[in-house]
Amino acid sequence: DLITIVINIIMSLVIASLKVPTTLTLYHTLLVVRGGAVSNEASKTLLQSIGGISLGSSPDEARSVSYMAVAMALHYLGYSFARPTTIALFTSKSVGFQSPSAFPFAMALISPVSLCLLLLYGTILEHNGPRAALSRTTALCGSILVTASLAIYGLQQQQPSIFGFPVVKLLVGALFIFRESYVQLLTSQHWSFMASITTPDNSATWFPRITGLTSILSATGGWFTSALVNKVGLTGVVALAGLSLFLSLFMSNQAYSIAEKSGFNPEFEHFAKKAARLKTTESNDNMLQKAAHIFDRVPTLKRLFWEILSCQGLATLLNVCFVTKLSQVFTNDQVRAGWTGKFYASINIISCLIQFGMLPKIIKAVEPFVVWRIMPMVMICFTLFQSLAKDPSLYLVSASLLVMKTMEFSARRILDELVYVPLDYESRYVGKEVIGVFGYRFGKSGMSLALSALTYWFGNLGVQQLSQLTTLGALGWFVTAYRLSNVVPTKAEAEAAYTKMHSQEGKRISASKVN
Repeated sequence: DLITIVINIIMSLVIASLKVPTTLTLYHTLLVVRGGAVSNEASKTLLQSIGGISLGSSPDEARSVSYMAVAMALHYLGYSFARPTTIALFTSKSVGFQSPSAFPFAMALISPVSLCLLLLYGTILEHNGPRAALSRTTALCGSILVTASLAIYGLQQQQPSIFGFPVVKLLVGALFIFRESYVQLLTSQHWSFMASITTPDNSATWFPRITGLTSILSATGGWFTSALVNKVGLTGVVALAGLSLFLSLFMSNQAYSIAEKSGFNPEFEHFAKKAARLKTTESNDNMLQKAAHIFDRVPTLKRLFWEILSCQGLATLLNVCFVTKLSQVFTNDQVRAGWTGKFYASINIISCLIQFGMLPKIIKAVEPFVVWRIMPMVMICFTLFQSLAKDPSLYLVSASLLVMKTMEFSARRILDELVYVPLDYESRYVGKEVIGVFGYRFGKSGMSLALSALTYWFGNLGVQQLSQLTTLGALGWFVTAYRLSNVVPTKAEAEAAYTKMHSQEGKRISASKVN
């Protein structure tokens, strides 16, 4: 039973995180020294962790990160339910869209929706802090998924129309766009908290394990999607995705509660900066204006933004190839949803093996700039091979997308998060959210608009023509990734920058408390 499996996984993680740090697990070996907490030498214990690394840790700090890691994993469990079911609904003959241009058009609308969510996040963050921003956006996303699933289920029976267009199709399209928009909004906030807690050296060791936990629950959800669809239907599985977000909300609130009680809450930095700003004439810029200032101040983030645009543009091309070929091969909605769920479950299983097995050793042994350059080179090889096929098969198209998504979920995600660890609060909570939400989705929307324009001028593009475009996309990714790799700090430089930034933040927090 899927529910039993998920509950057992979550409870075993939570129970383990409550124990005294004497076992060789993630929860007991995280070194947490950021956020202005006063270190208590008597409370620190040297533990021998996996790989023979001795790390300092305190139980509360480790528990806090553990809860947030579980919160993010639950978020992705829900996303693994929502992704195949919303794709199946969107391409359904009864409630979805059959036109080849519908998918690129819907993807083009993701960027405006993401921008609205980003501005909402920025408003809550400015007035209420990171905890309220995560809590309210998670609750909002969960409520929308549950409400939309119930509405679609009801409208399927009645089929009302507005100006001759079925209302249920409007809802299905809106749900698909929203599902593509919300995932990075929440993910970036989970990572911002954990990046505020861990050191660069420690995050290189444990971030792969944290993403591995995410992959485990994602693979579990994807693998059982087909069975769940047979029991509760497509809309029922979408509702389960929403309910999983409320479980995630509970876990993230626990993480912030522990951090607040123990004195290392990242919110301290937010309110310290806000108090300092009130005493000066510093302008109260909006989210995008702040991001522009951050990009000028931190050139690495500007280049990361362009790298993400090109990376997600390529991912969109591969995804359009995949969805187009999938619709041609499988015409049954439930079969298509089940196949998609197992495909993404396979991606998460492979990612999990890499995250727990290879990646920690690679990140420890190799400088990040080397991996940044290798990833697009791999995709150039795969997309070139696919583009040479006259009629690429579903398995060939799936293989290219699988390699792209595996690297995105494992190596690229870790490299992305490592960039933020030595940076200041605004870079982690404002710049990161702009890049994670708007950058990711604008890359998808921009490529989708380009595809829509090409379709308008030249007619519908076949899988072969789309495959040829993926090669150009892979070359573009290589250019931006290479430029980014030239400014990414080495591991030694990241540690030095982290130490300096931590010292400055600690002084700022102490000053705000005195005042």
